Amino acid sequence: MDEINQIEIEKRLMSLREEHRDLDIAIEQMVVAPHHDQLRLGRMKKRKLALKDEIRYVESQLVPDIIA
Repeated sequence: MDEINQIEIEKRLMSLREEHRDLDIAIEQMVVAPHHDQLRLGRMKKRKLALKDEIRYVESQLVPDIIA
């Protein structure tokens, strides 16, 4: 993997982590609200899970393959 590609992957990873963190905060705030939209909350939780999967995938691209 060349250095430019690695930098792009690291930038993408930072962006995904930031979005995941922001969603986590938004979900926490929504849950404590007296009247929250269950449908919107469900969609936010699904997006958060999808982000987690994408973060894992991007992290795996940074780890070099080990030839056994």
